[in-house]
Amino acid sequence: MILDGCGGIQYGGTFERGDMKVLFVASEGLPFSKTGGLADVMEALPRALVSLGHEVAVLLPRYRNTKVGAVAAPGLSIPMGDALRFPAILDGVVLRGVRYYFVEDPEYFDRDQLYGVSGKDYPDNAERFAEFCRAAIEFSKHVWTPEVIHCHDWQSALVPVLLRTQYGKDATVQGLPVIFTIHNMGYHGTFPREIMKKLGLPENLYRVDAMEFYGRVNFLKGALVFADFLTTVSRKYAEEIQTPEYGHGLDGVGRSRADRLTGILNGVDYEPWDPSTDKLIAANYSPDNLKGKMLCKKALLERMGARQPVLNRPVIGVVSRFDRQKGFDLIADIAEQLMSMSLYIVALGTGDPTYEEFFRAMAAKYPDKFLVKVAYDNTLAHQIEAGSDMFLMPSRYEPCGLNQIYSMKYGAVPIVRATGGLDDTVELFDGRNGTGFKFSRYSPDALLSAIREAVETYHRPALWGQLMHNCMHKDFSWAVSAAEYAKIYERQRKLRLEPKAAPHLSAGASEARLAAV
Repeated sequence: MILDGCGGIQYGGTFERGDMKVLFVASEGLPFSKTGGLADVMEALPRALVSLGHEVAVLLPRYRNTKVGAVAAPGLSIPMGDALRFPAILDGVVLRGVRYYFVEDPEYFDRDQLYGVSGKDYPDNAERFAEFCRAAIEFSKHVWTPEVIHCHDWQSALVPVLLRTQYGKDATVQGLPVIFTIHNMGYHGTFPREIMKKLGLPENLYRVDAMEFYGRVNFLKGALVFADFLTTVSRKYAEEIQTPEYGHGLDGVGRSRADRLTGILNGVDYEPWDPSTDKLIAANYSPDNLKGKMLCKKALLERMGARQPVLNRPVIGVVSRFDRQKGFDLIADIAEQLMSMSLYIVALGTGDPTYEEFFRAMAAKYPDKFLVKVAYDNTLAHQIEAGSDMFLMPSRYEPCGLNQIYSMKYGAVPIVRATGGLDDTVELFDGRNGTGFKFSRYSPDALLSAIREAVETYHRPALWGQLMHNCMHKDFSWAVSAAEYAKIYERQRKLRLEPKAAPHLSAGASEARLAAV
């Protein structure tokens, strides 16, 4: 999704000096572009760091419809194999203290979607994001010089690789520490070996202790090897990615860097996600005054087409990318059993055509109980959070997850699988303490059992009231997580200033160190 991100933005402007200058490099970020939770983090974490006194800039590709200000650099010289490209850097809109810059190359980024269309990646994604990574380094040399670079996911993964190889002797940037955050270990960015020459990457990077991965070039692996420090988006997920089940073939690399890997739970920005102030929902409410919650439930069911809504019947909400990772194979397996129960399913999302068709078919078969919209709709997402009694996230794996956190704020009790950030954020309800329902075994029966327990609890008003109270008083704001990142930045900056004290897995790392890869 490409957004028109102009509301509330100041063009130009100045900064007061903070403790550190931090550059975020990512392929998407609100309010400009979004396909998933990465975009939310790119809006909220930089803002939280600014509130702690740091100076922060975010570098994004300029996608279609992104309105920007002046040109900061009219044409960087970017080597791409035997050719040169000349993307521009567009200056910096300032939003709540965070300056945003954009890499402009219309041939690469002025497209209908960010990464591909009709479920298929663009065939030149390697070239697109290799240019973006090289532009980020040139940007750091010529436009805005940071003290720390923080990269996110495979699209920015060549930044640490290039800094420690081709730019390894460049005095302008060789001392820059690079922190790399894995938002989802399942997305690698792998390409044929031949792409090395086209991108101008040194051939000696194609080896087991660098970027080679089962006969292909793996961008994510390069970042895992060359970044100064690795983070991921929850404590549990940092442990999981070091196992064969969740490491997607890179668990050996994760284990080899365990001393430079930690999990920091994503926070959330409660300003747009607060039922007491949310302007997108039918009525506002709070933990101390829940009257508006029932109005939101009624409005949601009416909007979704339920005839004569039964308000004492629980509503289970789903807002998600329709994908097997998110547990939709489990939902499909138990859908008929759910429809035999007295409840509503209200679902919103897009994704795998198989699951889009499944939801449409169920909605056609049960038009008064299985209520679906196959689309992206931010307003409806808020209304589902507000109008649902429960929120379903049965993910196969979930690095962090945001919707279960939003749902707690809205009094929509989460039903989740105990994996990744879902396990870290949702505490099993024991009748007094806890915030939701969890199941561990990835099976239809385990999911169905958790849903039945939730529905049974819903029909015990005193227990359900306690559970909603527990949920709505949880606080997952960004302040604590941002402070943890700031400590990592400072530590890595000091280590880079003292090279002898900073052992680092470089391009010359031994084969033995990564024998498990």
